[in-house]
Amino acid sequence: MLAEAGPASVAARFGADRDGATVVEFALIALPFFALLMAILETGLMFFAGQTLDTSVGLAARMIRTGQAQEMGFDDARFREEVCRIAALVMNCDGIKLDVTVFPDFQAIDLTPGIGGNGDVDDSGFGYEPGHGEDIVVVRAFYNWPVYANILGFTLDSGNGSHLLSTTVAFRNEPFPW
Repeated sequence: MLAEAGPASVAARFGADRDGATVVEFALIALPFFALLMAILETGLMFFAGQTLDTSVGLAARMIRTGQAQEMGFDDARFREEVCRIAALVMNCDGIKLDVTVFPDFQAIDLTPGIGGNGDVDDSGFGYEPGHGEDIVVVRAFYNWPVYANILGFTLDSGNGSHLLSTTVAFRNEPFPW
């Protein structure tokens, strides 16, 4: 019986034992699995936030296009409230940067945002100018969506701990008389 307790016998019994195999296998794949799960969740939330920003800006821009915003005397703050009516469901409205600009024609539209080295949008030239009937107007919105999952070096981060979401709506105002 002592002959069976040799090193070869112990190794053979250990190799045949399957009691902890599932735990060991899960430990090997747990980190990549949870990293992938976090990446999927964060990407899905980011796309949802981008779509929400897109929808809210599109609906608010429609008020400018139809002349309702001008007729009701919207200013920058009131237009922001209209955008935030929907966008506030998933984002902090204080972080939304809005620009409403009139252009002489569609070829003159400049959509270049001033983005600094840290990934933030320079909104110093932004304003609220909804125009009059038949004016060409561009409404732009930017939001830095926070990125939390930076697992295994895969990230949606723009360099400042967030991912820049943006949306643009360009249109010609309807021919309202005001």
